[in-house]
Amino acid sequence: MAVEQKVQLHRGLRNIYIDKTQTAFIDGKEGKLLYRGYNIHDLAEHSNFEETAYLLLHGSLPTSRQFSQFDAQLKANRELPDEILELIKLNKHGHPMDVLRTAVSAMSSHDPVSTDISPEAVLTKGIKLTAVLPTIVASHARIREGKEAVLPNGELTHSGNFLYMLFDRLPDSDETMLVDKDFLLHAEHGVNASTFAARVAASTKADYYAAITAGLSVLKGPLHGGAAEGVAKMAKEIGTEENTAPYINDLLDRRERVMGIGHAVYKAVDPRSVHLMEGARMLGERKGQPEWFSILQAVTEVMKPYTKKGLYPNVDFWAGAIYHLLEIPEDIFIPIFAIGRVPGWTLHVMEQYANNVLLRPKLAYTGPMDLEYIPINERG
Repeated sequence: MAVEQKVQLHRGLRNIYIDKTQTAFIDGKEGKLLYRGYNIHDLAEHSNFEETAYLLLHGSLPTSRQFSQFDAQLKANRELPDEILELIKLNKHGHPMDVLRTAVSAMSSHDPVSTDISPEAVLTKGIKLTAVLPTIVASHARIREGKEAVLPNGELTHSGNFLYMLFDRLPDSDETMLVDKDFLLHAEHGVNASTFAARVAASTKADYYAAITAGLSVLKGPLHGGAAEGVAKMAKEIGTEENTAPYINDLLDRRERVMGIGHAVYKAVDPRSVHLMEGARMLGERKGQPEWFSILQAVTEVMKPYTKKGLYPNVDFWAGAIYHLLEIPEDIFIPIFAIGRVPGWTLHVMEQYANNVLLRPKLAYTGPMDLEYIPINERG
């Protein structure tokens, strides 16, 4: 006979506070996002990824001198150990997220103090991983195509260097700024699924690399990191602006998800999305593919009645179009998300280590009770 414990369930841990934080403030009803107290609109309009990464990791905006030192740290840590490059070559046919999490896990063997979880040590590791993740992603993207990995360019910004290593050419300044903004907008977002996984790992006092690998593993799931890839596939299937309404209405009739629309937290406009929308429009025009913006704009028009239910385009709705227009392969859309998110994950792991309690929720048991054990030779 099955038994059901009479407990109050909070499935998905929605609206459950697990701790205090100084990382990010999110108001889903108002569509408000703050990094360390700074509004995402101000950061997106006036800052860049490197400065925002410093803010997240250090807790304040840098002075000019601090910024220069931090930027130099990032540039000095971009190169991959030869053994990690060989590991990428051995796994070149793997999914980019599988290769990325394998490479990050293996980075621990190149850290002589990999088990040191002191604040200073984790900060150092976080800066190094922030710097080297673009190299891992770009190197694998090229190696699997039979090309040589491109060494980092110390004269370029974080985003510019990523595009340079990916395509083996100096990047366009406008495209660099757009990718920089994308990294910035993905840098931190509270205790989402991947961040929660990283914090769970950190709560066991597993080392930093284990915690980040846990976050990467969870990010791979299509319900978390896969929205941008889904948007690109959806736009391709729609094909033309005129086909948008029939396509979306068919999805809705079948009760299927419209990729890039709606968010687990935001019931208003995702404040990050507005900073990529105009970039997607301008990039489409420059690339001679304005239909991409037109199709996605048409999707938003069809979905307008559903804004009453809090279903607005999220940040990945426009990010997917931008990645496609930059001719980035769809299966590295999620690794690009990860490139931006490392500073946020690092900050959360540091917080967890600093004020740790083992994260150990419960499950309500609904199975049978007190069954009689029957020896194997007596079971029919």
